[in-house]
Amino acid sequence: MNLVLLLSTALSSIGTNKLRASLTLLGIVIGVSSVIAMMAVGRGAQVSVTARISDLGTDLITVRPGAQAQRFAFFGGGGNSDVLSLEDAFALKDDVFAPDVRLIAPENSFSGTAAFGAENTFVNGVGVTAEYLEARNLVIASGRNISNVDVENISTVAVLGSETSKTLFGQRDPVGVTIKISGREFTVVGVIKSQQGTIFNPDSSVIVPITTVHYRLNNEKGLPDSISVSSINVLATSESTVDDARLDIATVLRLRHELAADDDDDFQITTQQDTIETLEGTQGTFVILLGSIAGISLLVGGIGVMNIMLVSVTERTREIGIRRAVGAKRRDILLQFVTEAVLMTFGGGIIGVLTGWAIAYFGNGATVAGDVIETAIETHIAVIALVVSVAVGLFFGIYPAVRAASLNPIEALRHE
Repeated sequence: MNLVLLLSTALSSIGTNKLRASLTLLGIVIGVSSVIAMMAVGRGAQVSVTARISDLGTDLITVRPGAQAQRFAFFGGGGNSDVLSLEDAFALKDDVFAPDVRLIAPENSFSGTAAFGAENTFVNGVGVTAEYLEARNLVIASGRNISNVDVENISTVAVLGSETSKTLFGQRDPVGVTIKISGREFTVVGVIKSQQGTIFNPDSSVIVPITTVHYRLNNEKGLPDSISVSSINVLATSESTVDDARLDIATVLRLRHELAADDDDDFQITTQQDTIETLEGTQGTFVILLGSIAGISLLVGGIGVMNIMLVSVTERTREIGIRRAVGAKRRDILLQFVTEAVLMTFGGGIIGVLTGWAIAYFGNGATVAGDVIETAIETHIAVIALVVSVAVGLFFGIYPAVRAASLNPIEALRHE
């Protein structure tokens, strides 16, 4: 049987029962479009997060206490909260031992409430030095930044995130106004420009001098250099010197912490590339999970194809007997039914690809529950989905086709 005749016969057979064929196509369309749309959403989230991390600067390095120290500190064990200190941070700004380090910005996190009049809100606060905003690529919208004089004088001044400012003051400029943070009075000296859409979003935070957090909010004692820090933000001299700066940091801290050659680091050093690779790996798994879930609907569609083809074989038993009686070979019957199954899934696959692309295209930028959905349409995903739909037709169409080809011609002719 030549290809043209095979295709025309298959199309004619499919068109005999248009409603049934349409419902079968619908299962494949839903499956393919779901795969493409879900993969587009997952991939879009992956690309978005990667871009947001990159916005912080590829020369940013973050130093934190080691995993064991963090675990002990969490459960209240020992003095492990002092693994990193303000003195450690200042030691990294050394032209001899750390020539590839351009800027250091230690921070100490705290949480509490910020209140003004009858308005109050929960905030994630950060105790910082003057270099913090540059390290985190933040911009002052009004007022000024925390200064080193504020740090030295343990000043009760604060810089508000844009959302914190909006919650407490609405559209008014809060600079110069006194607020209360965890019960203590602070003077607002600045407001940070909104960072909505970034991976590090300080909009709901409050920034105060790091010494003020230690002595005023936490009521701790000791010399300023001994103040413990939750992390140290470090900027390398350039993107190309990040690895060298990382090695410089490790060398300085190991010397300061008097670690032997066979001792593990009691700190963690993370670059932006490390963060991107970790998130890409995690979100890559998430994207595959989304695709697998959507792929189940494609599998269900394939089962529908098999069901319809088995029904078709039963209904067309007499037709098969006549064709065999006039000279059709088993191979011709087999090819006809396989072709019908593949044509249905291929047609459903094309419609599904177009539908999935449309959903991803028009859904890009849509807002759901306050979150903006970003999608990324990739050609190879559409091609894979189309190939899989054809493979589903082959897989689920072979058994009905073999069953049709195995019918005894005489018995088929007697079938009513």
